[in-house]
Amino acid sequence: MTSKLEQLKQFTTVVADTGDFDAIARLKPVDATTNPSLLLKAAALPRYSDLLQSAVHSSKGDLDLACDRFGVAVGQEILKVIPGRISTEVDARLSFDTQATLRRAERLVDLYDQAGIGRDRVLIKIASTWEGIRAAEQLEKAGVQTNLTLLFSFAQAQACADAGAFLISPFVGRIYDWYKKAESRDYVGAEDPGVQSVTRIYDYYKANDYQTVVMGASFRNLGQIEQLAGCDRLTISPELLQQLADDQGNLARKLSPGAASEARQTLDESQFRWALNEDAMATEKLAEGIRQFARDQEKLEKLLAGNA
Repeated sequence: MTSKLEQLKQFTTVVADTGDFDAIARLKPVDATTNPSLLLKAAALPRYSDLLQSAVHSSKGDLDLACDRFGVAVGQEILKVIPGRISTEVDARLSFDTQATLRRAERLVDLYDQAGIGRDRVLIKIASTWEGIRAAEQLEKAGVQTNLTLLFSFAQAQACADAGAFLISPFVGRIYDWYKKAESRDYVGAEDPGVQSVTRIYDYYKANDYQTVVMGASFRNLGQIEQLAGCDRLTISPELLQQLADDQGNLARKLSPGAASEARQTLDESQFRWALNEDAMATEKLAEGIRQFARDQEKLEKLLAGNA
């Protein structure tokens, strides 16, 4: 018998949700993704101490630039052990400023370019706000591919696909967390609200011939991953990847193109904002996620400043 991880890899591209170089090298995902929280954890690892110092000293007191340099440096190291792409995130504090997001995204691409890393190996992560989606639309037209993150609602998924985003990261576990708390009950299997959200998006994209990749993210347990087997991509923590690698049970494919779905609908800005407003879970989790990433970005800046 092969492990569930090996079975999953037969119909889903597996992505490591970590900045831990050793875990990535051990579990051999195709792609990897980082965010401010993961970079903050990476900054505490001895392996990255030299990269941290180099990012600080080459930025001459510019903490924004130092954070970007460190993120790209971590990305470079990860790209040495994966065959695919690294996702690197734009500062979450720019989530409501399209032009500022564009400038930071272009700087990240330039830093990778200076390091000899081509655009074909990088995805720029941006929060799925209206402003972030508009920035992604412009980047895609300029040949920079994007990963739209902090995605909790169907409206966000619709807008991302219409903007031509290369990839979206709907957050399964955080949706599950919200409903578990709100309804004072647990969810398992196909009834899990996070699983249902990604399944609906996947079916909608495939039925309407969208090319945007669906990458389920933020998993709390193996059951959620198993229910989304067959999704284009799944980004999974090292802990859950190891559990999949250790499990020799059978893993059945759950998602595949051809399921019935809603007809294509394009949302303008007011329709998008209203749909998001009507979804209490998505409104709360999007705001919370941006705040959390912003606080971790600030902690990373403070850490870098302490190494100046």
